[in-house]
Amino acid sequence: MITFELKENSEYIELIKLLKATSIAYSGAEAKKMVEDGIVSVNNEKEHRKRAKIRKGDRVQLMDKTINVK
Repeated sequence: MITFELKENSEYIELIKLLKATSIAYSGAEAKKMVEDGIVSVNNEKEHRKRAKIRKGDRVQLMDKTINVK
């Protein structure tokens, strides 16, 4: 499990930016492909929006990885 902390003044982070920031995706193109392929879930719901706003308390899952956002 990976824990990601939002910056103090941030309300959210876009999904593809979160995938890059946690080194799950090595590039923006790879992050977009993961979302397009339907392998990313947010709070147990498939997410197809690349720029979905991920907020504190959200849980992002893909493959065998889970990201908790604080």
